[in-house]
Amino acid sequence: MEQQLKNDLLLRAARCLPVERVPVWMMRQAGRSDPLYRQIRQALNIPLEQLFRTCPAPMSDTDVESAVKISLLPKRIGVDAIIVYKDILTPLAPMGAHFRFDPGPILNPPIRTQSQVDALQSVDDPASQLAFTGNVIRNLRETLNGELPLIGFAGAPLTLAFFLIAGESPIKRGTGVSEKATPVFQMIQEAPDLLHRLLSKLTQMTINYLNYQVDAGAQIVQLFESIADVLPRHIYEDFAFPYHQQIFAELNRKVSGILFAKECTYLDLMHQSGADVLSVGKCVDLSEAKAKTDSTVAFQGNVDNDILRDGTSEDITTAVKTCLNQGGGTGHILNLSHGLHRDTPFDNVKHFVNIAKTL
Repeated sequence: MEQQLKNDLLLRAARCLPVERVPVWMMRQAGRSDPLYRQIRQALNIPLEQLFRTCPAPMSDTDVESAVKISLLPKRIGVDAIIVYKDILTPLAPMGAHFRFDPGPILNPPIRTQSQVDALQSVDDPASQLAFTGNVIRNLRETLNGELPLIGFAGAPLTLAFFLIAGESPIKRGTGVSEKATPVFQMIQEAPDLLHRLLSKLTQMTINYLNYQVDAGAQIVQLFESIADVLPRHIYEDFAFPYHQQIFAELNRKVSGILFAKECTYLDLMHQSGADVLSVGKCVDLSEAKAKTDSTVAFQGNVDNDILRDGTSEDITTAVKTCLNQGGGTGHILNLSHGLHRDTPFDNVKHFVNIAKTL
């Protein structure tokens, strides 16, 4: 029997059901902006890929316990959901693409030829191939004991392809892509069939991976299209959108699915993806978005993450008020335009959550 949740605000909001208040959580809430996280990482003194399990080393109970401990850190500041601590690159390891972090992700050699794409292995048995993630999720559910819902996630196929083809992060700090993404756009122009071949493999892996997380205990899942802000509409429509549709169509329907497309203005395509929740950036007015979609889908967002890093408490309060007003109270999950910046003052993080729960 499914455990009764003490706080199911996020799950109800995702279904556009009435809520007593709008739930709040943050992307990267268990990460570098938290001084306790930095202390734990320093004390562990192990490679980041070991905590994310993007390395092929044997699984350690200590690593599972550490990932659980880090995932739970934001509970102490009052968020309405916990997201599993891992990286979008995690499921690429059993495919044969082992990223190491130095400090950012590095894959050598990158995946750029048909033989390399064909050599990528299927992830048909995630319970065995990605057992670490399942162990972390089961431990989190047991530790939470129904206190808060648990969010699972995966990177969208095109975002993963950008990393694989670039061989490292293609995303510049701040916004946009770096010159490392040049080979990706070359493949789009010169070898689109090869890219679709890669995306098809990544899509099937992602479907299996997300459904495995649900089977292990994730109660809602999010798909990250983290490079959406640099995609012209025709590229998004051809290389991102159809794979979003396939993933959400084959997602276990006992959970809601969130589509995060970073600063994406193609709201019609996001709406047609099949996601239950659209996580939008600061470029979107929530009241207009809800009107355009006729309240048939929930929204997540969209306080500017720069305000939490650079603003005063008054700036954050104003931004939250504006966002809540635009969200209309129902079918809205309060979050940021993107993840927390590493240099965001932790007092601002706490204020964001506190003011969200106060208003």
